[in-house]
Formats: sequence, structure tokens, C-alpha cells
Amino acid sequence: MKITYVTYFKIPNNHLLKKTKIFFLILSVLVILPGLLSAQVGGKGTYQFLNLPNSARIAALGGNFLAINDDDITLTLANPSLINENMHNQLGFSFVDYYTDVNYGFAQYSRTFEKVGSFVGTMQYIDYGQFQEADEAGVQYGYFHAGEYALNIGWGRKLTPLFSVGSNLKLVYSSLESYNSFGVGVDIAGSYFSKDETFDASLLFRNIGYQVVAYNSGGHEPLPFEIQAGLSKKLKHIPFRFSALLTHLEKWDLRYENPINPSGGIDPVTGEPNEISGLDEFADNLMRHIIVGGEITIAKVLSLRGAYNYQRRQEMKVPDKTSTVGFSWGIGLRVKQFQFSYARSAYHVVGSPNFITVMVDMDGFAKKQ
Repeated sequence: MKITYVTYFKIPNNHLLKKTKIFFLILSVLVILPGLLSAQVGGKGTYQFLNLPNSARIAALGGNFLAINDDDITLTLANPSLINENMHNQLGFSFVDYYTDVNYGFAQYSRTFEKVGSFVGTMQYIDYGQFQEADEAGVQYGYFHAGEYALNIGWGRKLTPLFSVGSNLKLVYSSLESYNSFGVGVDIAGSYFSKDETFDASLLFRNIGYQVVAYNSGGHEPLPFEIQAGLSKKLKHIPFRFSALLTHLEKWDLRYENPINPSGGIDPVTGEPNEISGLDEFADNLMRHIIVGGEITIAKVLSLRGAYNYQRRQEMKVPDKTSTVGFSWGIGLRVKQFQFSYARSAYHVVGSPNFITVMVDMDGFAKKQ
């Protein structure tokens, strides 16, 4: 992969800015190229919990990241280029009641240091619940638990009023019964913000890294690397923001061969040919990369959100009962120093997880005193 840097504007001489450019250039060469060579899609990499939506707002808008620059600390885990000084002393907590007895959550805190930039520390976990241990003869030996954890240190800084960069360092630990694993990952992101603050765009390289300690001697597994891009547009005269997310830019063909109803040949149930035209195949592949959503804000205190994820619908729907699979919705409420968000995102006809997020501006309490 050849990376070319082109500068279209003149930036005042800044020693820290020069060091930042050198840092990202070196980091790109060292980790982006090896990460691209091991790019994986659809559960073929390890530590898949790193790609779960980490806030109710992200879940409501259909994906696992957003390109919205409005000082929301819960967006920074997936997009570190959104980290800024306005998040100083903010707290964020998220909890997701997933399927059966599986749940996961996040805790975040931000601090800004004048000379080096802004930081966000995030602790995340997923608890897979309790399992019955038994051998092939059905003899039971008790119970065991399984879970995975990650400590994330994010850094972000504005290079100019219109451009910002950021990076996450991830230390990952996985414990599945008696099998343990440790890995290290990095996210790199850059964002552009329009002067009138109505348009944002981001480019992300997620989960670049390596499984340092494998579960067994069978070999090391790749992290779920992905290239993503996103944009959002806020209308000038209506309190509505449109969001479009582009996923898996490192791989064009996201379609898979369904063994029950394969493409080409004859459908085993209907007897009809399964041929698909080139245009239909192109459109289907294109839509699998795109997630669209929007949110409307009422009186700056209440937000209503919704989105559609085409790929999720195509992969998870039941043909004779599609229901609302692929759709998601949520609400947000601001009360003084607190922000509350709730969302539901339909992965399957069996139901939807519940996403709950709470943010607290600690500086707001200090100002009141």
C-alpha cells in the first residue's frame, strides 16, 4: 500500500505539529501495512468484542462509530480524532443487556493537558456468562465463566481549526475457560470539520495490531482490522443531522455464499434459477458498505435517532419473517450536567439488545459551586 501525503494549505510553524506528523508517518508505515495484509471480515479475526457499539447513540445510528463533532465522549473510543479539550473532566458510562445472559459495558474519562493534547481513558468488558463444564460422555465437572477486557488510552489534537487527528492504544485480555490470550491494538483516525460547524467527515483505521499471546500453540490470530469512513451533515434551518457511515473499505465483496440458497444454479426449494445480474450484484455489494441514519434535536434537550443497516438486514433476516432487522432507534435526554441515552437495534427477529448510556460533565458541578 502506497501512502501519499499532500498539503493544500499553509500551517504556521509549530514544533509540536511537526512532531505529530512524524509520529503518524512512522506509525502508519510500521502498523498499517502489516494490518492490511491480515485484514479480516465477518468474525475471522479474534477479539470481535472490540467492534461492538460502545454507546446508545452509536447503536441508535446503526453502526459502531460516528463522525459527529459535538463533544460526546462516548464517540471517541471508535473515533479518537473527535477527542478535544471540551471533553475535559467528562465521564461516560454505557451498559448493554445483550442476548441471554451476555452483557458488556464501558467506563470513560477525559483529561486535557495544554502542551500534549487531550486524552480519554476507557475500560471495556464483555461477560459471556456462566457455562456448564462436561466431557464427551456427559459427565459434569462444575461451571466456568468467560469474558474479555480491554484498556484503551486515546489521544486527540487539533492540527488546525478544521483538521484533527487521534489514536487509541488498546491492551486486550481474553479469558475463555482455561484459555487465555493477550493482544495489542492501535486505532488511527483523522477528521475534517467545516467552518460553519455543519459538516464533519472522518477516516479511521481500526484494530491494527497483533495477538501477542495466543490461546494455544496453534498460532496467532489477527485482530478484526477495518478501514472506515463517515460523514455527517447538520441542516441549517432544521435541527436535523444526517449521518452516513462507510464500513469495510479494505474489502469490496462482503457477500457470502449461502449453502441453503447458493447464487447460480437452481434453488433447491423453488426450482428457479438463482442467477443475479452484474448490476444487482454491484448494488448489493455497495449497499453492504453503507449505513444511513439521522437524529433530530428538540429544544436542545431531547434527541430522536434512527438508522438502517442494509448489511445487517441481509445477513440476519429470516426470509419469511424479516421484521425490523437492520433498523435501529434511540432517544437522548439532556438534564443540566447529565446526558442520558437509550437505544434498541434489531439484529434478529428474536429481539433487540438494550443500550443505556450516561454522561456526566464534572466541570458543570464545579462551576455551580
